Amino acid sequence: MSETTVVERVNPLPAPLRQYVDSPERQRQLYKRTMLIVIISQIFGGAGLAAGVTVGALLAQDMLGSDSYAGIPSALITLGSAAAALIVGRLSQRLGRRTGLAAGFLTGGLGAIGVVVAALISNLALLFISLLLYGAGTATNLQARYAGTDLALPTQRAKAISAAMVFTTFGAVAGPNLVNMTGRFATSIGFPALSGPFMLAAAAFIVAGVVLLIFLRPDPLVVAKAMAEAQQADESLNGAQNARVKEAGVHKPGIIVGTTVMVLTQIVMVAIMTMTPVHMKHHGHGLGQVGIVIGIHVAAMYLPSLITGILVDKYGRTLMSYASGVTLLLAGLLAALAPGDSMILLVLALALLGLGWNFGLISGTAAIVDATTPLTRAKTQGAVDVLIALAGASGGALSGMVVAQSSYSTLSLAGGFLSLLLIPVVVWSRKKKA
Repeated sequence: MSETTVVERVNPLPAPLRQYVDSPERQRQLYKRTMLIVIISQIFGGAGLAAGVTVGALLAQDMLGSDSYAGIPSALITLGSAAAALIVGRLSQRLGRRTGLAAGFLTGGLGAIGVVVAALISNLALLFISLLLYGAGTATNLQARYAGTDLALPTQRAKAISAAMVFTTFGAVAGPNLVNMTGRFATSIGFPALSGPFMLAAAAFIVAGVVLLIFLRPDPLVVAKAMAEAQQADESLNGAQNARVKEAGVHKPGIIVGTTVMVLTQIVMVAIMTMTPVHMKHHGHGLGQVGIVIGIHVAAMYLPSLITGILVDKYGRTLMSYASGVTLLLAGLLAALAPGDSMILLVLALALLGLGWNFGLISGTAAIVDATTPLTRAKTQGAVDVLIALAGASGGALSGMVVAQSSYSTLSLAGGFLSLLLIPVVVWSRKKKA
């Protein structure tokens, strides 16, 4: 009896999966196809997430009549994102990326429709519920970055993450810059102007979900799990112990440091970004100018991704985590010191804020992927993204209160210095690894 036959009996696989497990060439082809489908979905998903970023706080300000509660939409969106991250992660672990990601985007589309209706009838309860559902779309947009890593080699992981993220830029930058156009469309059919971007979000999230549901086949995570199971079966036949193999594939300090980097960058980015539109409005900037600043900020969050991915793979997760902390500090200092009527300095501050977040997200995500195996990866990733979303919710909720009680400058300074905490955490991780 051949060794291949023995492995098949120990770990039987359906024929469609076996052809990928046995063929590195098919794995490479599926990796390329997966990246293409994820990229297409990310273009639409990016357009969907921009609505909440650009006009969510302004919509709440209009409906609630107070700056103190302007951070509530961001908090609700990120709380919804937290719940969705857990559900999407567990769905993906059990049924594959296709089911989990499609369900998340479609739920986000439903939430965006609810926001439009709530704005029309001025119903706060419906607005809050819909923003929670809308958060599923933003969570899924981030979760999709993991799909590109399922079949990537260790030296390709950061580049795979960045490739998925960079194409989010096309939709994410277009969204804020379509604020005036979508606003005019909304008013032309009898809806409030601020509901227009959420109309775009509804269509974009739904299209992203349908693309994944139809075309993400075979599922990359299902194939990766099959490959991991076949490898474990083969190693057990050669005398290796499965417990030792599994233990070797999980590096807890790596999970801790990756999570911490992403959590801190999320808190800082969401807090400052949430209150920037309100800060600009108080200094006489119009909705179009707000759209420009946020559009450039979102571009800086995603557009540098390909270069960031190369840097993370070449120079390591640690160095780029340090770069994230320093860049966010510069962003906070500039936002705090810039005159409120200076578009140029606000644009630069928000661009640095987005870039620092980009460094942190890609280096942190790569660390999480390195520290897990396909057999538990999606579930772990979902749990990590819950913490990231809760961090964003805290930053969004507290940002309005901080500005109301002190100033936008105080918020920006606090965020900049908070980002430096990730450096001692990364140093601790390196000592643990040693």
